[in-house]
Amino acid sequence: MTLPGDLWIKTVSEAFPDATFRLLTGMPVDDGAFELGEVLADDVAAAADAVRDHPDVVAYERLFADDRRALAQYRSTEPGLYEFLSESAFPPEFPIVVEDGRFEFELTATREHLQEVRAMFDASPLDYDLLSVVGTADPDALLTDRQRELLDVAVRRGYFEVPRECTLAELAEDVGIDKSTASGVLRRGQGRIVKSFLTGAADPE
Repeated sequence: MTLPGDLWIKTVSEAFPDATFRLLTGMPVDDGAFELGEVLADDVAAAADAVRDHPDVVAYERLFADDRRALAQYRSTEPGLYEFLSESAFPPEFPIVVEDGRFEFELTATREHLQEVRAMFDASPLDYDLLSVVGTADPDALLTDRQRELLDVAVRRGYFEVPRECTLAELAEDVGIDKSTASGVLRRGQGRIVKSFLTGAADPE
């Protein structure tokens, strides 16, 4: 989708059309936004410096940089992107990818809600492309095999009971993975289930 208006990231990305700018996370604050951004480019130093030096970007702190990638947190004084996103009841999910004045994002919604969002975009002057639609009508496709296995063991072992009947470490040992991996698999699996429940995305047509 073409970025609306004269947002700073649109200006910078058009100046570096071969670079990829990724907004990893962000939130509106006061009259601007606090963001964590990544730049991927052959001339990454110049592209990252252009972000840092833009007048709408303040409190810039570079967290990492090498020959191809730069990561920084900063505050922007331009809330236009978040104002645009807030007009939709289903804001896009991070990361938001920006290349040459256009941004790409994913969103999770029911079929009806997706139609509402498309109608809103069709009524706007913005140029956009729908790249793909992925359905989750099949409940078996909701979770990966590893997520399903771990959640099944967690339910059988009483991990979700109050009080818990087994610890995360015991659960991880049961399936032969380390504790941190088990935590991540559980979190992602639970997140998919909750998102499906709230949006109805896994309901049959």
